[in-house]
Amino acid sequence: MTKLSVNINKIATLRNSRGGNTPNVVQFAKDVQRFGAEGVTVHPRPDERHIKYQDTRDLKPEVYTEFNVEGNPIPSFMDLVLEVKPTQVTLVPDAVDALTSNAGWNTIIHKDFLTEVISELKSNGIRTSIFVDPVLEMIEGAKATGTDRIELYTESFAHQYSLGNKKEVESFTKAAELANKIGLGVNAGHDLSLENIKFFKDNIPGLLEVSIGHALVSESLYLGIENVIQMYLQKLK
Repeated sequence: MTKLSVNINKIATLRNSRGGNTPNVVQFAKDVQRFGAEGVTVHPRPDERHIKYQDTRDLKPEVYTEFNVEGNPIPSFMDLVLEVKPTQVTLVPDAVDALTSNAGWNTIIHKDFLTEVISELKSNGIRTSIFVDPVLEMIEGAKATGTDRIELYTESFAHQYSLGNKKEVESFTKAAELANKIGLGVNAGHDLSLENIKFFKDNIPGLLEVSIGHALVSESLYLGIENVIQMYLQKLK
């Protein structure tokens, strides 16, 4: 069964829009785990426009499943994750002004940098994952950095699936097959939803974990968070 990690950034966005502490991101993390989620994901950005660095610290003692912290490994981010020591750090090459993550790493150009970062994380007992596009050369490049896993950037799949083009999944299937062959774990995330998750999971061999936030929170406005988590878990079996 593929694990479901719930990205709670959107809960922080809602809280920040009014100030104060409603909704409470720590309580929400407790609740999604109680409802069956097998992990909690956060993506603190330098401007702290949703998850704040302090949120990450506050969440650490309350996440008893897997704690996944995503971000660009700038010095402040590295200081944070080396302090918190989550289960997994997912390296994402997002620009400071990016609305959301919009590309995977070029693991060939940035090999030396990624290797250094990953070595430091792993020496602190943190599992590592690199956010990548489904490009075979980038998968091979990820292996060369020493990372434990990759996270496939799934926006193109989700967009094409919504247009009825199911063949877009083929590049992701091939990427996962290569990762499995060379000993990399496979995660995935970005725009995965109740509509497309089962098809994606069924076509991705060895899919270990999906990180889902925007769609899951949006679907929960209509269906309720406990119900939605159970729906995802059924589709991920």
